[in-house]
Amino acid sequence: MFIQVNGTEREVPDGATVTEMLAALGVPARGVAVAVDGVVVTKTDHDRTVVPDGAEVEVLTAVQGG
Repeated sequence: MFIQVNGTEREVPDGATVTEMLAALGVPARGVAVAVDGVVVTKTDHDRTVVPDGAEVEVLTAVQGG
C-alpha cells in the first residue's frame, strides 16, 4: 500500500502497524514520534495501530544537542 511519510509517497506492506511501518522505512523505533492522519500515536500503541492505505504520516526523530 502507499502512504505519505513526511510529504513523500512511500510503499509499505498492506496492514502494517506503526512498528512494522517504521521497520520497513528503516527508521529506528526509539526516539521517534509518529502521527497518523494528524493523530499522535503513543509508543505503547505502535504495535497495535494499523496504518491505513493512503494515510498521511509524520515521523519526527529526536535529536540531542544544542
